[in-house]
Amino acid sequence: MLREDGSYAEKAARIASLVRDVTEVVELLGLSTPTLPTGTAKKRVAYHSACSMQHGQHLHAGPKALLAAAGFEPVDVPEGHLCCGSAGTYNLLQPQIAAALRDRKLANIASTRPDLVATGNIGCITQLAPGCDVPVVHTVELLDWATGGPAPRAAVGWSRGTSPGNRWYQ
Repeated sequence: MLREDGSYAEKAARIASLVRDVTEVVELLGLSTPTLPTGTAKKRVAYHSACSMQHGQHLHAGPKALLAAAGFEPVDVPEGHLCCGSAGTYNLLQPQIAAALRDRKLANIASTRPDLVATGNIGCITQLAPGCDVPVVHTVELLDWATGGPAPRAAVGWSRGTSPGNRWYQ
């Protein structure tokens, strides 16, 4: 937005060059040896790439590669390029359109029959979690879990066929 602004172009370019998604930092640091609890490895994780990541930052493969390295089975969501309807404040300013986008995204997620959904954007989590049949968690929560941290609270006690409740985000 500021690349052609005489007063701010250089400053904006500097800030933009420093911005990183947390998964980029984890990639640079390396993922410690996965230590997922017995029975949790190879859980199918539908990866929802937030618009900010895929269209803004042009991040595509990194988060899914990290999930795979952590012992999960990441699966692509059909029509993954489409927004979930959150889009910052879009879900507040255009609720009908946002709801239609959410419902379309949830149907596409359900078609992959995942055990969990991962995304790197809290807006997407809060948009998708209340209507999703499986827990929706931040990608870093799964990476933390896989390397010895606690299970994501939204996934604790959940198994297929029960309502995830997404307690953390309600």
